[in-house]
Amino acid sequence: MVISMGKIIALVNQKGGVGKTTSSINLAASLGFLKRKVLLVDLDPQGNATTGVGINKANVVSSIYDLLSDKATVDSAILKTEFRNLYIIPATINLAGIDFELIERKHKDPTFNSGNQLKKYLSQVKDNFDFIIIDCPPSLGFLTKNALTAADSVIIPVQCEFFALEGIMQLLNTIMMAQRNLNPKLEIEGVLLTMLSHTNLGLEVVEDIKSYFKEKVYDTIIPRSVRLSEAPSYGKPIIAYDPQCRGTEAYLNLAKEVLERNGN
Repeated sequence: MVISMGKIIALVNQKGGVGKTTSSINLAASLGFLKRKVLLVDLDPQGNATTGVGINKANVVSSIYDLLSDKATVDSAILKTEFRNLYIIPATINLAGIDFELIERKHKDPTFNSGNQLKKYLSQVKDNFDFIIIDCPPSLGFLTKNALTAADSVIIPVQCEFFALEGIMQLLNTIMMAQRNLNPKLEIEGVLLTMLSHTNLGLEVVEDIKSYFKEKVYDTIIPRSVRLSEAPSYGKPIIAYDPQCRGTEAYLNLAKEVLERNGN
């Protein structure tokens, strides 16, 4: 069975510091390494996924902000990175004010659907890619709503720490609300355990998450790793920064699991 073109996967968790951007960058790059054509969408105003794949934000002409505000075409916003099969729609700090702009636009035109903006543009290029990976901001606001409307599925990164399940119920409620009101076909692709330190507490959290989410939890667990932390400051995914490290092995294994779950 061959994967249908352009599966859109959003990485979502309203908690910061759970490895969401690291996982977005490295899953996208690993899928590219495995000969899939991948578009990474940076939907976080901090733009860390953009700099993490070596794009200088000062040189960005059209960004995700320009798309969401209808000031650019999707083709003009897509940049080729220097990494194999990996493209990106970058983000700049402009994105921070987009929700206010679109609320204002909605006041002027009640027929305007601000939550559908990302879907409108990604649907134009969906068939050009094997996967589209969306790095969401650490909140459940306007931008994440756009991602949940556009996505086929979500990956939930969960840090292996004591408060891991705190907030997950809120996130699951948001996903269910999105399924009911915005995107009936939205599914949970998988739950990704990140930043594992092999302590008793870390291993206990792994068991808790697995007992809760069962087969949705990926077998691959992302280790806590200095090399993974360093790579973004060099503008490189881990597979380019240190091809031999544990982080590279983990994200390649994750990419293989994603492919397997999608019949590839």
